Amino acid sequence: MRTILPINSLPLKVVGVDVLQVRKLGASDARSFQAVRLNGLRLHPDAFGSSWKEEAGRPLDRVGEALEAGFVLGCERAGALVALAGFRKGAFLKTSHRGVIWGMYVEPEGRRVGVASLLLGTIIDHARSEVEDLTLAVAAHNEAAIALYRKFGFVEYGLDRRALKIDGEYVDEILMHVAVETAR
Repeated sequence: MRTILPINSLPLKVVGVDVLQVRKLGASDARSFQAVRLNGLRLHPDAFGSSWKEEAGRPLDRVGEALEAGFVLGCERAGALVALAGFRKGAFLKTSHRGVIWGMYVEPEGRRVGVASLLLGTIIDHARSEVEDLTLAVAAHNEAAIALYRKFGFVEYGLDRRALKIDGEYVDEILMHVAVETAR
């Protein structure tokens, strides 16, 4: 496997005969973004603060506007969108040195081929030019995601007990942090 930097400097990765490409999503990606996001919300409701019910009726024009206004990356495998991750910088002067990684999700067909690492590494590379620190929250039982974040230098700094409530069941979230200059 090798990483190739294309003209727009977002990575391509060759995996066997597949090509993985990470790029910033825009309004024209609204339909594919929403399909992947809704699938993640349906299959793993405990991994997101939002719910399928809340997002399923969201009009595509609003999804497109949000993609244009924000920073959301997608990873394509063989031309199909298979992963998403968002980055948001602190909105206030006193928090503008910090950023949040949100909504990271990899479809089953994108797992175990380096998609998550490629996507997370690209988000971190982007964040280096905007913030000093990155934070995220991850379901405490999601061992694969926690291991991925640790691989990139994230450390736990807290536990948000009962952070989510889904059908009467609570989900704890681990809060993680990394200083971008030390992130891998």
